[in-house]
Amino acid sequence: MAFDSIAFVLFLPLVFLTYWTLHNYRKWQNVLLLAASYVFYGWWDWRFLGLILLTTCSAYICALWVERWRLLGLSKRAKAANAANCVLNLGVLGLFKYHDFFATSFNCMMEQLGLTADWPLLHLVLPVGISFYTFQALSYTIDVYRGDVRAERDWIGFATYIAFFPQLVAGPIERAHRMLPQFAAPRSFSSREAVEGCRQMLWGFVKKVVVADNCAPIVEQIFADPQSSGGSALLYGTVLFAFQIYADFSGYSDIAIGAARLFGIRLSTNFDNPYFATSIPDFWHRWHISLTSWFRDYVYIPLGGSWKGRGRTLANTVAVFSLSGLWHGANWTFVLWGFYHGLLFLPWCMGWLKRTKGPDTRSFFERVPSMLLTFLLVCIGWVFFRAESISMAGTSLWRIVSHMDLSFMQYSKSIVVFIALMLAAEWWHLPWPRRRWMRWAIYYLLIGLMLWKATASTQFIYFQF
Repeated sequence: MAFDSIAFVLFLPLVFLTYWTLHNYRKWQNVLLLAASYVFYGWWDWRFLGLILLTTCSAYICALWVERWRLLGLSKRAKAANAANCVLNLGVLGLFKYHDFFATSFNCMMEQLGLTADWPLLHLVLPVGISFYTFQALSYTIDVYRGDVRAERDWIGFATYIAFFPQLVAGPIERAHRMLPQFAAPRSFSSREAVEGCRQMLWGFVKKVVVADNCAPIVEQIFADPQSSGGSALLYGTVLFAFQIYADFSGYSDIAIGAARLFGIRLSTNFDNPYFATSIPDFWHRWHISLTSWFRDYVYIPLGGSWKGRGRTLANTVAVFSLSGLWHGANWTFVLWGFYHGLLFLPWCMGWLKRTKGPDTRSFFERVPSMLLTFLLVCIGWVFFRAESISMAGTSLWRIVSHMDLSFMQYSKSIVVFIALMLAAEWWHLPWPRRRWMRWAIYYLLIGLMLWKATASTQFIYFQF
């Protein structure tokens, strides 16, 4: 069930009203949320429910074993139980998401070497959101193994944490220490929280419908055949894609965070004005924050982080970003995108540039050159992310440099106005007016804007990951 579907418009109020009639019964609230989450997820394909149940039961049982054996001093058994959960969940993720990718790559490599290979393809359908809830389950058992959280005994509460429908299919990737206490605590209705949640959902829908969905057809047309597109058109398409993916993904996150607030649950912030970043490290502190912090805590630091010399720091950084790219999709373009961002960290890894600590005290205009340079570097990466193959990415970049013309003039420019308005509203954190009539005027204005600019709805980009 997608957020921008009629089914969800009917589903959410029904669950909301039923949920708060059970406000004196926390356990039954969790039961309702769990049932609603399974309906929400099974709406795509009920067969996928078996996978999320497997992930939930594996993490739940293994964490109990891990905690028990860790407290008994049987560290090897605790480590084995944690490893078993990791192997099972990563194995399922690898089977569904990466098997055919690696099989095809291996067969092509053998063919290039003049050898015959026929690694069979499975042609499995990729379950929606599998990368997100798998990582959430992995972080839980690892945290129990480290002693950072206690193993959860309440299966309903834990299963709700794994499957909570607002953030189930595209995050944020939540940690157990933040979410499990919320499902264990009594919840009472707050009209203020509900209103704030609805406002955040409205803003998320505006970003999706007005910006992302209107950028999508232009980007699709330009990148459908890079060889025939002019350099300026490809540059325009790259910039529009940068804002398409931001408005699409951050819009989803806003809807998810807002929907969760309707049920008295607070989710993590996933975006913080990333295109106003003044450096690549700053960008990654602002973009998809929950995933960046996940790779930092569960991959980068265990590899040694930045404590084993500059060369090792660079190697760890490149490895983590390459894995992050692979997480995004089974295509070498994603791996190259991650590798590229890892290399962009070179000046900081080698100590040539120092990361600034604390807030940036420079004025907005003093930061503009750094912002523009960072945005340019990020956009180069988006070419690899958007391209269907490495060769098409190379063609696009080469034509941007060598075939600059005025071909971008044939495409609509009105979307730029809405992008600018979106950025201005988020940069200045424009508050909602205190006067009721002004707030409602803005609500109607935003809804009217969505109705005016509504086009053929496109699937949220991160659903494919």
